[in-house]
Amino acid sequence: MTTTPEQAAWFAESFSVLAGNVEQAILGKRHVIELVLATALSEGHVLLEDVPGTGKTALARTLAQSVDGVASRIQFTPDLLPGDVTGITVYDQKRGEFDFHAGPIFANIVLADEINRASPKTQSALLEVMEEGNVTVDGVTRPVGTPFLVIATQNPVEQAGTYRLPEAQLDRFMIKTSIGYPDDAALLRILGGIGGGKKVVEKIVELSTLSAMTELARGVYVNPLVLDYIMRIVNATRLATEVRLGVSVRGAIALSRLAMTWALVHGRTFVTPDDVAQLAIPALSHRIILEPEAEFDGVTAVDIVGQVLLDVPAPRENGAA
Repeated sequence: MTTTPEQAAWFAESFSVLAGNVEQAILGKRHVIELVLATALSEGHVLLEDVPGTGKTALARTLAQSVDGVASRIQFTPDLLPGDVTGITVYDQKRGEFDFHAGPIFANIVLADEINRASPKTQSALLEVMEEGNVTVDGVTRPVGTPFLVIATQNPVEQAGTYRLPEAQLDRFMIKTSIGYPDDAALLRILGGIGGGKKVVEKIVELSTLSAMTELARGVYVNPLVLDYIMRIVNATRLATEVRLGVSVRGAIALSRLAMTWALVHGRTFVTPDDVAQLAIPALSHRIILEPEAEFDGVTAVDIVGQVLLDVPAPRENGAA
């Protein structure tokens, strides 16, 4: 179903209201909030990597408070087991049957706090559910429901007692972004309101509304020239001399899906090359593995994507049908 201009206008208005509600608690970070919300409506997952105290957990918690759904928080630690995430089956002696006790992953919004502190074995418990929306325990597969969003946080500074996320799991996050420190004006507003306690926002969005918005995003038009632009960007990351492993097919699909939602955020029913360029770094950079020599020279994956955007010419058309 093709999304109409009227539906695009409704989407943009609803999105703005939701982003404004979250911004009450996360001051001065409108762009990051919009990026996270767009990822949620694109059926993706978010990795927030930033230094302590910038509001990573608060952003995830506030988004959960804004949505009338089930939210859960998992504090990842080295002793956390896979069953603590997915759930376990327990034998009931009275009935002589096994009962399944669902874990915190069975929620609409899951905050995976400090995900890199868990062992690789526990981290792998998220691989199936992040890709397929199902959890398999003792041979039985159970859906976690829709919508389903994982917002994971990690601290890139403190490395003691942490485990690097495997590439297979990084590739399952639609975007990787950071919040950063607030500007002076936002910081003054934050300091001025510290006497009021933690900000609790209202639930303003039903799950059915989120599902409807996600469905509309699927109907956004993507010009073949824009799809070709995405393909050339992805291929260029694989051919860069500093790169050992470029962007996967999953990454190309993620960028396309996110660009479709981003178009609706701005009230358009079609994706433009500018949409793709704006989203390329958060959607692609965490999927790139650099050569050791390049890392030693200080090259980053963000540098690679930025250079690719300079080298790959964008279509001259605006992307409309």
